[in-house]
Amino acid sequence: MRLKLLTWDVKDTLLRLRLPIGQQYQAEAKVRGLQVDSGALETSFRQVYRNHWRLFPNYGLSQGMTSHQWWVDVVSQTFRLSGVRDEGAIQPLAEKLYQDFCTAKNWEVLPGAREALQGCGEMGLRMAVVSNFDRRLEEILRQCDLDRHFDFVLTSESAGIAKPDLGIFRKALSLANVAPHQAAHVGDDYVNDYKAPRQAGMCSFLLQLDTRQPEERVPADHIIQSLEQLTHKLHKDIK
Repeated sequence: MRLKLLTWDVKDTLLRLRLPIGQQYQAEAKVRGLQVDSGALETSFRQVYRNHWRLFPNYGLSQGMTSHQWWVDVVSQTFRLSGVRDEGAIQPLAEKLYQDFCTAKNWEVLPGAREALQGCGEMGLRMAVVSNFDRRLEEILRQCDLDRHFDFVLTSESAGIAKPDLGIFRKALSLANVAPHQAAHVGDDYVNDYKAPRQAGMCSFLLQLDTRQPEERVPADHIIQSLEQLTHKLHKDIK
């Protein structure tokens, strides 16, 4: 049957950070008189984020946390691990950064994203977001003028389920009232955005924007190296 629904990942698929996390955190710290190395902040953030997601998956929802609390903890621990000892400065700094990442200030639309969304819409496809993001995503998409393309935005926070759990894709299919074989997903992560939707019975495309070797586990026909390629792929039979 004809494809009816196209779901999208967001981070590093439609939107990306304007600057690396370390540089953004460093700039805000500097405003407050704190000198912190951006490289140390980048390394610390990755470590803290990974550990926090392992200990408190999906923003700690099942453990009674809010995504706001989860993120403020991550940012605070990032600065502590990077050597900041001024506890009086850490909390307001973390709160300010949380608010900054609610806006388009720190995000930019990837090249080709607007054109791809427009083209897919003109093909008659309904579109939605399926993302491991928190409640801020809808506002970010609105400020970036991308929200108008989507029937709905399903974040892991709103769904209570995070990719690669198949439940989040099944919830999207239920919201759209389409069968799995009538839907496809686009994203940049092999496990979350390629493998999981296929396990849920959907089609999927893996976005690989860099020049590394193509993912060997993915047929070449399922890989797109630019968003401009997507509409051409969708005109073909999706196996």
